[in-house]
Amino acid sequence: MTLKDHLPHVHLHGSDHESDKGTAESGESSKGTKKSFLRRIVSGGSKSESENEESASTERPRSDLEPEIVIELPPAADFHVHLRDGSMMETVTPTIENGGVNLVYVMPNLVPPVTDPETAIAYMAKLQALSPRTTFLPTLYLHPSITPETIAHAAKLGIVGVKSYPRGLTTNSDSGVLSYEQFYPVFQAMSDYDIVLNIHGECPSTPAEDVAGIEDQDITILNAEAKFLPTLLSIHQQFPKLRIVLEHCTTAAAVEAVRACGPTVAGTITAHHLFLTIDNWADDPFCFCKPVAKLPADRASLLAAASSGDPKFFLGTDSAPHPKIAKQGRSGNNKTVAGVFTQPYAVQLVAEAFDKVGMADQETLERFCCKFGRDFYKVKEKGLEVEGKDTRKIVLMKGMGEKVVKEIGSGDSAVVPFRAGEDTWTLTWKE
Repeated sequence: MTLKDHLPHVHLHGSDHESDKGTAESGESSKGTKKSFLRRIVSGGSKSESENEESASTERPRSDLEPEIVIELPPAADFHVHLRDGSMMETVTPTIENGGVNLVYVMPNLVPPVTDPETAIAYMAKLQALSPRTTFLPTLYLHPSITPETIAHAAKLGIVGVKSYPRGLTTNSDSGVLSYEQFYPVFQAMSDYDIVLNIHGECPSTPAEDVAGIEDQDITILNAEAKFLPTLLSIHQQFPKLRIVLEHCTTAAAVEAVRACGPTVAGTITAHHLFLTIDNWADDPFCFCKPVAKLPADRASLLAAASSGDPKFFLGTDSAPHPKIAKQGRSGNNKTVAGVFTQPYAVQLVAEAFDKVGMADQETLERFCCKFGRDFYKVKEKGLEVEGKDTRKIVLMKGMGEKVVKEIGSGDSAVVPFRAGEDTWTLTWKE
């Protein structure tokens, strides 16, 4: 069962928007509702003239069928997604469009990890069959088996990036990195072939025994990102032309580190980190992810960066589905797995977060969700997305009474979305 089986359908006809319930109504009252239900249309950050001129004495109460805000955007691009394999892949991949996205940058931490260019291309074909109108961009997993020759071959096949995971820190990262110096020849090849380095920017926590490559013995999940930032700066200094993305920034310090680097360094910000702090995940396993959410001041910094119009920051949801029982700590090793599943509500969540600080306007959302990531990855320049192939728009509506579904899938394989059961914006596609 996909998300579409749960959601109300909203039909769009030109500039008129109405729900199925509204369509079922008849008579002049229904027609009048269609013509006048918009109390506020946000476009380019400004209210409509009619709203500015409307006096309090003539404003009528908003009916339940009328959105408070309507925003039309081009399809979004999500530059950090986990789509898994097998039955989980089949469950979550069709939900990409529900979140307003038509281009995704797919993570390679499968079991076994995707370290071979041909394997990456084959994986994209499997995903394409499940969501034909989505563009999937392939990546490789940084691993000792990857050589400069691998990078040269990957470039010919259209591999877009290579993802670095710190060993043992997150899902399927047992083959991850302890020391980056050994990969410098690979980084040089990536720079030469213009392939992006994606970094999960954390240091592993202090181990129970000495481990080569870890000098600092005071690392936990709370400061793991901060401890990594000097490594980011060092790699950038060594390879100034290498495009680097610091994935899922969670701290004010990470934001400043990205800004301190040159134009070849950017950072992704997730939808869920615009909402969460330590208090949320401390007692709710469905809010637990890596890197963990930090302080309220960090959340405020992320929200400010995401809505600032700075092209160094763009959407990468790090949407990471896990079976419900694994999130509850009732699977194999009885540990709560890290990951928050936001894919079906990606753009809706960003719009809601931006709205809380008065920034839910067309220009701000389009830059962060649709434009800046495509620009950094040179999507148009490299022909990664067929121009003009998808001419659809997405329409966001606030206040339509929609709620996040409780689960997607069924039984032990069911996945619980972020903020399940809570109010959410409505999103629909316009041909």
